[in-house]
Amino acid sequence: MSDLNTAAIPADSASPDGNVRSRSLLAACGAHAVHDGLTDLIYVLLPIWQAQFSLSYALVGLLRGAYAGTMAGFQLLASRLAKRWGRERMLVGGTALAGAAYLVAGLAGGLPVLLFALVLGGLGASTQHPLASSIVADTHEAGGGVKQALSQYNFAGDIGKTLIPGLVGLLLVVVSWQASVTLMGLLGLAAAGLLWWLLPTRLEASSAKVASAKTVGGSGSAGGFYALLATGTLDTAVRMGFLTFLPFLLQSKGAGSAGIGLALSLLFVGGAFGKLLCGYLGARIGMMKTVWITESATALLILLAVFLPLAGMMAMLPLLGLALNGTSSVLYGVVPELAGAGQREQAFARFYTCTIGGGALAPVLFGRLGDVAGVPAALISLAAILLFTLPLSWRVQKGLDA
Repeated sequence: MSDLNTAAIPADSASPDGNVRSRSLLAACGAHAVHDGLTDLIYVLLPIWQAQFSLSYALVGLLRGAYAGTMAGFQLLASRLAKRWGRERMLVGGTALAGAAYLVAGLAGGLPVLLFALVLGGLGASTQHPLASSIVADTHEAGGGVKQALSQYNFAGDIGKTLIPGLVGLLLVVVSWQASVTLMGLLGLAAAGLLWWLLPTRLEASSAKVASAKTVGGSGSAGGFYALLATGTLDTAVRMGFLTFLPFLLQSKGAGSAGIGLALSLLFVGGAFGKLLCGYLGARIGMMKTVWITESATALLILLAVFLPLAGMMAMLPLLGLALNGTSSVLYGVVPELAGAGQREQAFARFYTCTIGGGALAPVLFGRLGDVAGVPAALISLAAILLFTLPLSWRVQKGLDA
């Protein structure tokens, strides 16, 4: 990394300066946008791969599960390796690996190579959430504004989810899926190079000094943190379950392929702004009040989505996206407050492992319920499950107060 970055933080400084904070936030936001975009790109490619390689739905699920499962399972390991090799190196290396995985996928001539590429991509993606989140939290702690910075970081992830799959959707009109995937692999490698240039080399030492100088939340609250894990897991499970059933609900109301695409865009745009808005809201009125507002609104709007006609449902989807995605920004902002000194990477890794794991299991469990009782019954069950987050968030607040 450049000498300029090395000089950015004086050796005796206990807190990062404004330049380091802005560069670190920009790097974390860029990493989140690229990684989340490459992750959600799989949804665009799965139907193409199914037709190309004559895959059953079970094998399609295996491809998606291979990426998500690897990403969830290796986050704790990534946080431990970061203590030895440095968060910046691990984040840069993981981004490069995610890009290389798409280069491999572009060469795939069958299921084994494609499966290997997705496992490789999940391995690279496992570094992003815990390490980038902890970098943002550490660099913004001394100057305040951790929650606002994390909400910007999460907003950037949703921008990536919107732009990269949309870009590939346009590319597929004029070039093959192999060429499109290869270009996205090159994008991942370019992003890794940009991160290498942006991230300060002295951030590790500075962050350690910040943690020793000031510990948010003392040694942390074990009960509050476990309640936070449960809240995040349920919230993500409901979000992933709803996204799984949404296309089928729209079909039952008469929507075609174009209508489903428009509905998803409306939902994701609302979700992107929800992460930004609710992060700021949580910093002003508190975590528990914000979670009660967003989760109650989400449960109510899911019920409305079930019973409204298609036009009414389409009109309320941006608001549903805002509430559905907004809670996550509030919960992310609480993680560093409940983590002890020097434990933020592991705390974020555990949080993301639980939430991504819940998101991976929910479509399977509620898919079975949908087979037995129908899509409306499964969606009503999802709305009911959200109510469990209300007492859990109260327990999280007790941990923060302690």
